[in-house]
Amino acid sequence: MKRREFLRDASMAGVGFWAMSKGLDKLITNAEATTAFEMVIAKGSSPAALVESSIKELGGMKQFISKGDVVVVKPNIAWDRTPEQAANTNPEVVGALVKLCFDAGAKKVKVFDRTVNDPRRCYVQSGIEQAVKRYGGELHYVDEKRFKDVTIKGQVLKSWPLYIDLLEADKVINVPIAKHHSLSKLTMAMKNWMGVMGGSRRHIHQKLDESLVDLSLVIKPTLTVLDAVRILTANGPQGGSLSDVKKMDTIIVSRDQVAVDSFGATLFGMKGSDLGYVKIADQFGLGIMDLSKGSIKRISV
Repeated sequence: MKRREFLRDASMAGVGFWAMSKGLDKLITNAEATTAFEMVIAKGSSPAALVESSIKELGGMKQFISKGDVVVVKPNIAWDRTPEQAANTNPEVVGALVKLCFDAGAKKVKVFDRTVNDPRRCYVQSGIEQAVKRYGGELHYVDEKRFKDVTIKGQVLKSWPLYIDLLEADKVINVPIAKHHSLSKLTMAMKNWMGVMGGSRRHIHQKLDESLVDLSLVIKPTLTVLDAVRILTANGPQGGSLSDVKKMDTIIVSRDQVAVDSFGATLFGMKGSDLGYVKIADQFGLGIMDLSKGSIKRISV
């Protein structure tokens, strides 16, 4: 889906949230439009092989990326941490996605994140800078001048400045890491969109669950790849102690970011319904929380 198409669709979805805010819960939602999902869960020792094999099971990257596409691959690079500390997306996972996009015919692959710590240190310490450049991707620091106010019409967010490079891309691949978060319980796919928000993001913390769902009205990824090679089980989102890290050697891939977050919760002994933003997104038809409603294939690599 091209950006102009999903912005058009997001505008219609925004009407649904407006109706709910007025108490007209029988009016517009697109819950009936989403009835099932496909998901691949891959386990093995090579992160790159996990990415390649799981996407192959969904039909291959050419099912998602077309020749000449400008693609954004959006990892979590927020923290000045090494891959072993599991605060950022695994660099081998990011690098594999960049390679697969080019193999499928992408014209450009852009990688960026609005970091919390110094971006120069985050990009290097995470290993993502080296991985992206190895495969010819474009890695750049977020330019504060390249945010554009976008009408959202959500429960909490009526508009918010979002990063232009994401909005103008032909395709977007969301590639978060699964980890503990002190406010939202867990941070995975839907919360990863905070890395493309401008302004003062702390203002959404009072109604964080609703705000994350609002963002998903206007940001609809082509594909979501959840990195669970290592997960951060406590003291997130920044972490720091290796004792909080659990090696899972797992990648989860689906078109449905709500289903991905619902499954991701199980890695921490939780259910999707334990996460407020997953429950709300499911209620508004932005994806599926009930994992029994999808086709899940598990593979070993």
